[in-house]
Amino acid sequence: MPDRLYLEQFGNVHALPVLHYRMEFAHLVREAFDRVKPDCVALELPQTLEEQFLRGIRRLPELSVLAYHVAAQSVFLLIEPADPLIEGARLALERKVPLHLVDIDLDSYPSHPDHLPDSYSVQRIGLEPFYREVAKLYRDIPPCEEDLRRERGMAYRLKQLSAQHERVLFICGMSHLERIRHSFDAPLAQPLTRTRREGITILNLHPECLHEVLAEYPFLSAVYETRRTALGPEPPANGHSLRKSFNAFELILGGKESIPEEEALAESVQRSAHRIGEEGEFPDRQKIMLRLFLEAARHYRQETGDKVHFWQKRAFFRFARNYALMTRMLLPDLFQMLAAARGCLDDNFAYAFFRLAARYHWQRETSDLPTIRLSADELWSSTKRIRFRPRERVRAKGFSHLKMMNRKKEKRPGDWLEGFDDPYICSYPPEDLSIEEYGRNLKRIGARQLSEEGSKSEPFTSSLLDGVDMRETLRNLHEGKIYVKENKRLKSGVGCVVVIFDEDKEGSRYPYCMTWLGEHAQESDMAFYATPPTDNIVGPGISRCEYGGFLLSYPPRRIVDVWHDPDYRHATGKGELLLLAALDYSLEKDVVYAAAKPPRSFMKQHAARLNKRIIYLPLGSLSPVALKKLRAFHILYGRDKRDIARDYIW
Repeated sequence: MPDRLYLEQFGNVHALPVLHYRMEFAHLVREAFDRVKPDCVALELPQTLEEQFLRGIRRLPELSVLAYHVAAQSVFLLIEPADPLIEGARLALERKVPLHLVDIDLDSYPSHPDHLPDSYSVQRIGLEPFYREVAKLYRDIPPCEEDLRRERGMAYRLKQLSAQHERVLFICGMSHLERIRHSFDAPLAQPLTRTRREGITILNLHPECLHEVLAEYPFLSAVYETRRTALGPEPPANGHSLRKSFNAFELILGGKESIPEEEALAESVQRSAHRIGEEGEFPDRQKIMLRLFLEAARHYRQETGDKVHFWQKRAFFRFARNYALMTRMLLPDLFQMLAAARGCLDDNFAYAFFRLAARYHWQRETSDLPTIRLSADELWSSTKRIRFRPRERVRAKGFSHLKMMNRKKEKRPGDWLEGFDDPYICSYPPEDLSIEEYGRNLKRIGARQLSEEGSKSEPFTSSLLDGVDMRETLRNLHEGKIYVKENKRLKSGVGCVVVIFDEDKEGSRYPYCMTWLGEHAQESDMAFYATPPTDNIVGPGISRCEYGGFLLSYPPRRIVDVWHDPDYRHATGKGELLLLAALDYSLEKDVVYAAAKPPRSFMKQHAARLNKRIIYLPLGSLSPVALKKLRAFHILYGRDKRDIARDYIW
């Protein structure tokens, strides 16, 4: 790897050229400290801000914003850890090195829309070639009068410091350094500048606005902050889950224990800090992005039961990379990653990704300072929009309105347990409608499959029958005949439907076995096995479960508890037990069986003895999107929960 650190030296001043608010340059400040061992640190900030600025530095890792007014406008300076000036000030205070703010205070300063290379380049090529290329860009841009005043003022202060100290470390933006170096050797007069500014305040940033206003997204800042100090033991991979889980005894006795979401998210940050490299190693932004994806995928599986497949991971990173290249960057920003998460996976994954990316666990709503909420419009010149769900709105850095699922949370630990006092359970009607419609669709698919299997082709004579068979006609083109197809009509209808997502041979993943009766004449009886309701509590008296497999039997009110029926004791698994029950309860000859594997030959023989027939549909031939939506369902403890369920079900 190249020597990433580069310092411009003039006199006894060691100048580090940086890009503001970029993590790579914050780490280069640490390397510069170790190499130069300065006895003085100079920062590109005005001295009028020093008192409140140092107060904000001492609050870290809690984030602050320094605010003051110029004319009718508000000026904000964010104090966040992944910024080189902030890192320089922190190290100076920690190592008891004199700190000086050497910039001059101006009442007006023009905005410069700089188009600079991606800071990740420093990770690969080092700082020197990166700085040389950036310096070439700035040579072609004539400086404004305000820049010249600032640069002459900083050069003057550096001359004073160089006369008082042996080694001065100067941390400065790349756009100014070359002209400061030239001015350092020229005779300079003391600049006329403001020496005092009134109305400077230091405020606490509200944690809900961090993802919107921080230059580096909060997860990256949190990983960087964690690696600033000695890393403790790595949290276990099977640590806290984001599912709101209670055991059965707590449900019955009204227990109040729960694991807060904050602990699970904080563990993800700590685990990522360990796995991006050795302690003290240069932090790789690309590895942090990978860890963010993997931890979000872990949370996504905990909450939904869906696994992120390799092809989805590959599509995510390819999409995000191409999106970044379109904006002339090497790696994507948070908005681009969220767009990739939503497009390459789904809205639930995008929400899990966003929730973790916006995580900075040191920040609190209350502190010894007043708390302020800021929006992207108040700090950044342009914003973008992205939508996860059409119901709720949340704001995020870089885009003015971020739509996502504003899922309700417990007001206090165990609050949702109070909704489980009703002894009766029921389903959620919109999910009932979905599964009934899917069952009817599978019946149509099964009937069509039987019809196609019994079809025959013959040369055209006097009737087209069910249409021209193009395949058979082309196959026998040498005969010069047209072949037509006759589809066999299904004499009987399709009765029961069985869908098996997971055989669950060991019986540990889907231990919850239940038989439900239809509530009215338009609803089927149902038997299923699923994850336990106590594993994922999503609301007061509302549990989110995941089907391992289910049976639909119509007409309703006929089925008994199939899980304790001795007639099915010889079944080799839960899926086979449901198929045996389907053959028993079906009023029609045919039963649809959708699963990853076909039923064993014994089941076909058993069906023949009952004068029934099994129509096997490979699970891979069905729409994975439809199956994914169907697989998650909710159990409501009491009919009264149906009135509030839509606020908690996602």
